[in-house]
Amino acid sequence: MLAAPDDPVVALRAWRQALAAGDYALASRAGAALIRAGVAPPDTALLALAIALRSGDADGARRSVDLLARGPFDFLAPSLKAWLAFDRGEDAVALLDAEPGDAIARRYTRRNRTLLLIAAKRTDEAMAALAMQLAADDRDDARIDAALLLGRFGARDQAKRLLAGDRPEFVRLRAKLGKRSKPDAAFGAAHMFLELAVEVAGEDMASLSVLLTRAALLLDPRDDRARLFLAEALSRSGSHDLALAVLAEVDKRSPFARGAAAGRVAALRRASRDGEALALAEALARDADATSADRETWGDILVDQGRFDRAAEAYGAAITQGGESNWLLHYLHGRALDRAGRWDEALPALRRAVALGPEEAAALQYLGDAQVARGENVVEAQALLERASRLKPDDAEITDSLAWAWYQRGEVARALPMLERAVRGDPAAARANEHLGDAYWQLGRHYEARYAWRAAALTAGNDATARLDAKLAQGLKPRTN
Repeated sequence: MLAAPDDPVVALRAWRQALAAGDYALASRAGAALIRAGVAPPDTALLALAIALRSGDADGARRSVDLLARGPFDFLAPSLKAWLAFDRGEDAVALLDAEPGDAIARRYTRRNRTLLLIAAKRTDEAMAALAMQLAADDRDDARIDAALLLGRFGARDQAKRLLAGDRPEFVRLRAKLGKRSKPDAAFGAAHMFLELAVEVAGEDMASLSVLLTRAALLLDPRDDRARLFLAEALSRSGSHDLALAVLAEVDKRSPFARGAAAGRVAALRRASRDGEALALAEALARDADATSADRETWGDILVDQGRFDRAAEAYGAAITQGGESNWLLHYLHGRALDRAGRWDEALPALRRAVALGPEEAAALQYLGDAQVARGENVVEAQALLERASRLKPDDAEITDSLAWAWYQRGEVARALPMLERAVRGDPAAARANEHLGDAYWQLGRHYEARYAWRAAALTAGNDATARLDAKLAQGLKPRTN
């Protein structure tokens, strides 16, 4: 950056790297260079706003909000303008009420209207507004933000009611409630940035997530929730060491310490530090405060390592812990039992998964497939696969499974077009290509059969190599139906 201060390519790289590392000074210089070059991404205004609010630059904050209002983040502008008005001593709630905005903007204005009512000490109105908000979308972040803000003004009873229950983070948050400084536009912006980061967390927008959470932490360095989402974004983008360093900043006494530990497991897995990930996941799963999700994660890692018996134990514990009505846990439990060679135990678990998730294609396919492979209840299994196919008609693997059920019933000609469609949908699928080769051979199309088997051999696992070699050399014995 110093060697080429006006090179926009260098500036953009510096901008992203500085945000990842939390170097706000370098990010600010890089952002300025991008603005001078006329190629600044829209999110530079978000950091500029955070820096202006952090330094008490009201004019700079206003200019940044005006810039945001003219770009893709315009939906944040009404709420940000209201918080700036609150700082000036104006009626921010009235300003929001007069701002129509589009559907996305209204979602933010509803939440910030509640917070501004609390900040204005109009507590009864705020609680009524919050009740309506939570009835429509009972998100933890909305509860936590409102409770912490109520706690600032001494409204501890209302705050505690919002954080009722025995969840470890709520217990610790209740203990931390207390009077603090009056909220301001920096508070409002920080929580808006975090809210947007939560919304984009599941999308392929890691660089935006990093910027939003870094900006939130610049304005509120004590918000460990922002650290959790920052670490997740960094880890997903491959910056595993930075992610682990961010998680290490979360104090063990923090209400979000357990979330940080779970985030560390995820980051270690992405970094291929499997031994460390397993050890930490097991410790969390065996802890007195373990949740069903902790035990599910432990099971997932055990499956990755081929330790199916222990994975089944972990998933079983997750079900006992509160996951009895969770179709996915029963599916994972049954799948692990099957892979551990315990089919008699797997079958009822998989049937329970299908009963709880009758529209879940993964459970329908697995149970159908497993029974077809064993020649058990083939008609019932085929019905399950038909349902899965109706739910996901373009899924090549499900199409292959359904076709194979027809093949196993002797309906080879009926299976063939489905197998061809499955291979067109996923040309590299070893199983579908092998099945297609089997169907071709049984129909006397031996040249095409060997072509399909050769295609299967290109991607097949070691366990299939000898079988495919034998088919290529000798073909198949005629079926007897």
